[in-house]
Amino acid sequence: MDFEEILAKCGNSSRYQFVLLALYGYLMVVVSMHYFSQNVISFVPDHWCYHEQLENRTFAEIEQIYSQFEKPSCTRLEKIDEHGQNHTLSTERCNRWIYKYDFGYKSMNTELNWVCDEAYKARVGQSLFFVGSVCGTLAFGLLGDRIGRIRALILANWCGFLGDFSTIFADSLTSFSVSRFISGLAADANSYLMYILILEYVSPSLRNVGLNTVLGSFYCLGLIGACWLAVWVGHWRTFLACSSVPLLLVTLFYFLVQESAQWLVTRNDVDGAIRRLERVAKINRRQVAAKDFKDFRSYCEQHYRKDNDKEEHAKLLDMLKTPRMRSTAFKLLLIFIIIVPCYNTIARNVEGLGISPFIMFSLNALTLPPSGYLQGLLQDRMGRKATSVGWMTITGIFAVAAGLVISQGSNRNVVLLVGLTMAARFGVSIADGASSQFSTELIPTSVRGRGVAVVHVAGFAASFLSPYILHLGTYFRPAPSIILGLLFMCGAYVCLLLPETRNKKLPMSLAEGEEFGRGEGVFDFLRQMLKKEGSKSEVEMGPTIVEEDTLINKPK
Repeated sequence: MDFEEILAKCGNSSRYQFVLLALYGYLMVVVSMHYFSQNVISFVPDHWCYHEQLENRTFAEIEQIYSQFEKPSCTRLEKIDEHGQNHTLSTERCNRWIYKYDFGYKSMNTELNWVCDEAYKARVGQSLFFVGSVCGTLAFGLLGDRIGRIRALILANWCGFLGDFSTIFADSLTSFSVSRFISGLAADANSYLMYILILEYVSPSLRNVGLNTVLGSFYCLGLIGACWLAVWVGHWRTFLACSSVPLLLVTLFYFLVQESAQWLVTRNDVDGAIRRLERVAKINRRQVAAKDFKDFRSYCEQHYRKDNDKEEHAKLLDMLKTPRMRSTAFKLLLIFIIIVPCYNTIARNVEGLGISPFIMFSLNALTLPPSGYLQGLLQDRMGRKATSVGWMTITGIFAVAAGLVISQGSNRNVVLLVGLTMAARFGVSIADGASSQFSTELIPTSVRGRGVAVVHVAGFAASFLSPYILHLGTYFRPAPSIILGLLFMCGAYVCLLLPETRNKKLPMSLAEGEEFGRGEGVFDFLRQMLKKEGSKSEVEMGPTIVEEDTLINKPK
């Protein structure tokens, strides 16, 4: 009796699985607030250089006065003509500003006056956040394979709390950069480790639709909550204090979530795996015969005991020792190098659109629940490969088209800009989520934590290109959109070269990973999809068949 069979007897779509989804929903709220707090604390409202003659003027009048100059936000005036025509420029740099606060919210940039010539300071600190995420994702991925998923998850969220809370006291570039680096250590690692655990314990039907719906819905709540929490408290320091404390509550997961039973098997701890499965069965109120656990123990000893000493000390580089695993590893790296910069470029583009960034953030967030539900539905009906390839292609075509439309001067239409941005956000959410789940299913259990960490690190490292992609728009306006479209097309092609994972037992050992998908053609997934669509009974019975006969484990 293998793992998926014993899990089905213990329950793979019952009470414990719904507890996992509820905890994951909470985690998505606090993780999204943590990840995008970078943007919230550094929003820059409309601003103009202070002049005593402007004290009793309205914002509209101030904007009219400065609109005559090339850089209205950073231009200092020596004298202001009462008739509003002949203003005298000052030769001194501006050191004080008038801010038109959005909803009265005071950001870090406005309090520390990190605008104009000082604007680079916020970008330096934010770049250190991504440097921290590269280091943290790799470090906690290694820890996840050595000390367990739960302990590594808790440590990652502690780093997130420490970094965000220490940022409250930052008043210089050095202190801000250090605190953001510490905060960045948690980015991504504080969520994908839980994702691995859930995928190892829930049925395919619950995972495809339920998990992705929970992810999208609660991530949406976190984004909207972050925006309007900031507006409610009115100050960036108070916002960070309120948003960082919930990260500490993840410590309670140690008492609520069972460690990965499959990971324990790869560590030669079959007894520990059986204890976790017994607890799952108890929570689900399932009666599992002792003979079933005995058969599971025999299966593990027969199929994995010989290789577990090797798997227990398996290194990530061992994936590169065999040709098929080496090819798969490089393809996964390439997918993340493509999709993560595209996602970050689109998801963080909320300023300069003619609308409050708080409102834009909220509108973007509203695309996540339907995109998460649609992603899960498509993966269940069409498979991982078809969903990933299809939505990368669709989003790529849309990105190119949007760039061409904007290049014709349509960016003056706020409604059109907001609509294009939301549509791009919807598409990239499905493309990112689908390719992420599809990719991580291919990594064997014995190195899954480290493997996922490395591909995510590659993606974060490539995200440093995002600002430069956007900067190309100053030379050729549709360039960023066209580049994103081409990247999506390349990502779709790479996904085509990988084997389908739906309805298949996924690899636990490196040896199984080498054999996975052998003999499968590039377009075999289309024939399988059409065959399933042609048989209504197969569609109806599909989830049951997978639930009984498939092993799954993976993360985002």
